[in-house]
Amino acid sequence: MMDTVSVFCDQICQLGEGPSYDPGTDALFWFEIVNGLLLEQGVTSGALKIHELGLMASAIAIIDDKRQLIASETGLHIRDVATGKLTLHTPIEADNPLTRSNDSRVHPCGAFWVGTMGKGEEKGAGSIYWFFKGELRKLYSGITVSNSICFSEDGAVAYYTDTGTGLLMRVACDPATGLPVGEPKVFVDHRLAKGYVDGSVVDRDGVLWNAVWGGKAVKAYGPDGTLLREVAMPVTQPSCPAFVGAKADRLAVTSAWKGKDDKQRKLDPQAGMTFLIDIPVNGRFEPRVLIA
Repeated sequence: MMDTVSVFCDQICQLGEGPSYDPGTDALFWFEIVNGLLLEQGVTSGALKIHELGLMASAIAIIDDKRQLIASETGLHIRDVATGKLTLHTPIEADNPLTRSNDSRVHPCGAFWVGTMGKGEEKGAGSIYWFFKGELRKLYSGITVSNSICFSEDGAVAYYTDTGTGLLMRVACDPATGLPVGEPKVFVDHRLAKGYVDGSVVDRDGVLWNAVWGGKAVKAYGPDGTLLREVAMPVTQPSCPAFVGAKADRLAVTSAWKGKDDKQRKLDPQAGMTFLIDIPVNGRFEPRVLIA
């Protein structure tokens, strides 16, 4: 049986990233990082809204029904859902114009792991931070492209990668705080496989679903790192998955055309669109972030 992949949104993003589903509004939010846009589309209604942010941003979390937290090139901003107004809450590398936020996700306890990177992918320019109830700590530095930040449902395991290394890392976490305990270990060695480890999300069964940038695929790994299945994608640069729908039982996947010239884009005409993988997954909703 062929895995069914359909277009969820045909709005083309140069760098589509950071998808996150809000079950309260049945909307998927994601970013066009390069042009500073936040996209919002109803999963059932299909109605698309495009919000201009005025800065590079890459990840969104729900605080409550009226407020969201957005990771951007200057730090964490509170977004008023009704007006779209952004208010800087916690600066992160705000004094460094060379870096921006990248892959980020909320730990089950409400902590936010926020990755940064150089805007030109400068070597070692990025870091991964932990934010919880107003406190900010740097967890890992010397990261070139922070990606694949995600957590097991019980909060005891975190995953992340520095994309260029080809190594998807796993580290034990304190479920109560989302802080790492012990040293990271290699979970998946992707160095000999096609493409790069990009964004990931973990379902209720502990299966990690990873978008393979340059590999034209989404891969699913069991809790022991075994490759369980590979879903072919209609674009070469899928970037990040998210569970969507009232039961969180489907996967939406963003993509990008960034880095492609006109000739390459003609060969990859759907690059930058957002897709729906219509296979049943045992997904879960993103936890709400605790800012205080």
